[in-house]
Parts: sequence; structure tokens; C-alpha cells
Amino acid sequence: MKNNATGVIHGPAGTGKTYAVEAALEDQAARGGPAVCTLAFTARPTMRLVADHLLAELTGTEAPKSRNRFHITNRLVDLLAHPHPRRPVVVDEAQRLNSDCIELLRHLHDEPKTKFALLYVGGDGCWEVLSREPMLRSRVFRRLPFRPLTAEEIPEPMRGYHPIHEGADASLLRQIDELYGQGTMRDWAAFTHTAASLCEAAGRARIDTEVIDNALTLLGGGVYA
Repeated sequence: MKNNATGVIHGPAGTGKTYAVEAALEDQAARGGPAVCTLAFTARPTMRLVADHLLAELTGTEAPKSRNRFHITNRLVDLLAHPHPRRPVVVDEAQRLNSDCIELLRHLHDEPKTKFALLYVGGDGCWEVLSREPMLRSRVFRRLPFRPLTAEEIPEPMRGYHPIHEGADASLLRQIDELYGQGTMRDWAAFTHTAASLCEAAGRARIDTEVIDNALTLLGGGVYA
């Protein structure tokens, strides 16, 4: 963010991208950093829709419907220019953007007057979509791909993820991952939430084979043996 550069975070669903970005932004806010503009679209947006949403985020009001996108683009340049506070722009589900939307954001970021960081975050196909645009690909300052954790990588982060996993045997954690977690933080979060409730009900501080079996049954996973 401090470099006012373009970055891309991408990877399969459930690998922790959103959690990592939100944690980083919360840390930045706690350090007195600028407010962040976050754009997210449930379907494939148009260039005008992207411009309207960004303007609404920057001003707190909806873009005037009577104004054309060129007027709105000029207004966006003014809002993103110095001496206005530098507001990082995060685009979630970036794989849904088309070439026109990507070009609009690139134009705003490349404009000599503007000073802001631009972060694309997306799931499957995100890098393939963005990297097809040579003008954008050549400007990516940092790219961070996420992937599922391997079986060997699972024990250490899971022991620190929640107290119920603290001190758990590595083979036990790997078995949970094989039967349910599959190396993804989203599935591990679901398992941990379920197992923590079972531990609390049973008055236990840590997972054991009974808790694991019951949690996996509730989640529709396999059975720990």
C-alpha cells in the first residue's frame, strides 16, 4: 500500500485470501492508515457500474444518473489526486471484471495526478483474466498466489489457529485435514467452530478422537480412525 502500486492476490476458494486481506487492512487502520475503498460485484459489471460504485465509495453518495462516464471518470481523477487523502482501492472477485473495467481502473491508477494503491483480489481464474491484459500485467508490482496447505504444512498453523488444537499430535491434525479440511482455511474454520462447541459442551479444552468423530459426523465428513 505504501508504494501506491498495483497488486494481485488470487487463489482457489477457501484458501484464506479474504481473511488475509481483511486482517491486513484492519492492521493498517489500527495504525492510523487511510480508509479503504472496497469494490465487490456479484455479477460481471460494466465500466459505468465500476465507475459509479467507486465514486459512491469515495464520496458517500450515489453517482448522478444524468452524467456520462467521462464526466464521472474526470471526477474520480480529481478525488484520487493529491492533495486528497490517499485511499487504497481493493477490488474483490476481480475475475468478474471485463477488459473495459480493467482498463478504467488502470487509467485511473496511471493518471499522473492520482496517488493510490490498487489491489485486485480474486478466486479461480482471477490471474488468468488479469494477465490477459498486457497493459495491466506489466504494471503489477506484487502478485501473491494462495493455495491449499499441504499435509506437511497443516500442523503448525492449526496449532496456533485455535486453543483446541494447541499441542495436538501432527498425525491427528493431518487426518482431520485428509477427511475434511483439504488444506483450506474455510473448511478448517467450519471444523474448528463445530469442534470448539463440542469441546465446550463436554468440558474439554482440547480436541480428542471423540470430539473429532462427532464433529466430522455433524459436518458430513469421514470418521477418524
